[in-house]
Amino acid sequence: MPPVATVLPTLPASIQPPTLTASPVPIPDLVVTTGGEPEALVRRALAALGGMARFVPKGASVIVKPNICVAYHTYEYAATTNPWVVGTLVKMAFEAGAASVKVMDFPFGGTAQKAYEISGIKQQVEAAGGEMVFMLPYRYVVTKNPKAVVLKNPAVFDDILKTDVLINVPIAKTHSSSKLTIGMKNLMGVVQDRSAMHINLGQCIADLNALVRPQLTVVDAVRILTANGPTGGYLADVKQLNTLIAGPDVVAADSYAVSLFGMKPEELDFIVKGVAMGLGRSDLQNLLIQKIAVGA
Repeated sequence: MPPVATVLPTLPASIQPPTLTASPVPIPDLVVTTGGEPEALVRRALAALGGMARFVPKGASVIVKPNICVAYHTYEYAATTNPWVVGTLVKMAFEAGAASVKVMDFPFGGTAQKAYEISGIKQQVEAAGGEMVFMLPYRYVVTKNPKAVVLKNPAVFDDILKTDVLINVPIAKTHSSSKLTIGMKNLMGVVQDRSAMHINLGQCIADLNALVRPQLTVVDAVRILTANGPTGGYLADVKQLNTLIAGPDVVAADSYAVSLFGMKPEELDFIVKGVAMGLGRSDLQNLLIQKIAVGA
C-alpha cells in the first residue's frame, strides 16, 4: 500500500507566524575614523554615513571648501587642510555623479595661486578632475542674513551662494582669536570682509553658519596644530593623529573636534552661540557616534 501524503493545515492569516526581517542599521550622527591613510579615512567615514551619494545628487554642482589660509608652509605644518583628504572628497563627489567640483579659499597670507600650490591641494584636486577657483573681489554679493544677530548683510562669494552642495573641510588647529578654528570658523573664508567679524567673533561665526549651511563637514585631524595657530610654522607644534571626523552637523563635528585639544564645546563661544541659534548640537553624549579603526 503506497504511503499516504500528510497535508498540513493552513493557518488563518490572523495567527500566521511573523516574517523575520533584519533591523536597519541606523546611520550615525558623526563618524570618527582613525589609524589609516587619508584616503582610507575619508572613504570609511563616508561609507558609514551612507555614502557620498547621500550628500551629492547626480548632476549636482559641488564646492569643497578647505582651509588654505597661507602660502608659507606645506601641509606638514598643519596650517592648511591635508591635500589627500581634499582630493579624495573631489574624487568621491564625481563618483557619486557630480557634474562639477570646485575647490576654493581666500588666503590672508600670500597669494591664492601660491597658497594653492604650496599646500599641495591644487595638485590633488586637479588630479581628481576638480577645478581650483580664485575668489576674485568683484564676485562677492551682499546677502541678507535674516537669522543673524550681528552679521546681517555679509558679502559672500557668489559660487558659494549658488552651489547645490557645499562640503566643508577644515583642518583642526588653534587660533589666537577664537581659541580653535575648525568647521564653523572655516566658513569665514567665503566672506569678503573678515576683519569686521572680529568685533564680535563668536556671534559673527554663528551668524555666518546660519546663512551658509554645508551639507557635509569633514574635519581633517590627520595632523593638528596645537599652538601658534592659525598660521603655525613650527613642526614642534604639530601632532599627528591620523584622525577624521565627519557628519552633516558642523556644530557637532566641531564639538567633537575640541576634545582633540583637551577642551569642551562650552569653552568655544562660536559653538555656544551656534547651539543657541539652533544650528546644531553639542550634546555629544546624546548623539550616535561611530568610531572606526581603519588600520584594524
